[in-house]
Amino acid sequence: MELFTYKFLKFTLVDLIDVAVVATILYKFLSLMKGTRAAQMITGLTLLFVLAFFAYWFQLQGVMWLFTNLATVGFVVLVILFQPEIRGVLAQIGHSRVVRFFYRTEESVSVDEITRAAMRLSVLKHGALIVLERTVGLKDFIQSGKELNTSVSEEMITTIFTPYTPLHDGAIIIRGDTIIAAACMLPLSQNPAYLKMFGMRHKAAVGITEESDAICMVVSEETGEISIAYEGTLRRDIERTQLKDVLTRFLKV
Repeated sequence: MELFTYKFLKFTLVDLIDVAVVATILYKFLSLMKGTRAAQMITGLTLLFVLAFFAYWFQLQGVMWLFTNLATVGFVVLVILFQPEIRGVLAQIGHSRVVRFFYRTEESVSVDEITRAAMRLSVLKHGALIVLERTVGLKDFIQSGKELNTSVSEEMITTIFTPYTPLHDGAIIIRGDTIIAAACMLPLSQNPAYLKMFGMRHKAAVGITEESDAICMVVSEETGEISIAYEGTLRRDIERTQLKDVLTRFLKV
């Protein structure tokens, strides 16, 4: 179906769909990269592409030779440099609303027990990282800790995060109504917005949600403040009376 013609150029419905798909992909990619170290790398790569264009335009043989040789290994280098970001983008695609429309999972999370435990830890000012696994598996992070496979309960969670106990360092990972593992190591966010403002726990909470669709609750041992990380963003200082409602809303997204 031809939409319009300009001189010898014909613009069809297929062309319109093609442009829309490419624009959507680029927009989503840049949106996911915004605020990460990859954004700075993309800016640098853009400048290199501009330089390459001028090199070919003005036939700068030395520069052209350099870019030609770099191009042979450039793809592999980019994959290595952007590995965390690529993993995060694929995870975001994997739990998008479109995908979840066709692939539905029943999430049965012990919200009451988790919120009561978080509130108790907040009062005691015991630091905690509570990760709720969703559709993206967290096997790699589970293997970094101690597997428990025990039922979720307020008492169990508060006991784990009691200072100087063997499992209080690191995060617990919950799947449904089961604590799968404790003392798990999480990736730290490299988002410049969080690097100077927060400590290790908060950066770890953001980091795990950048690489998966997990929800991570973090309790500050300095202030007792409760925050929730989701999709690489952090909602801070959640009131204890609102905690259950906020967590439930995140789980339904």
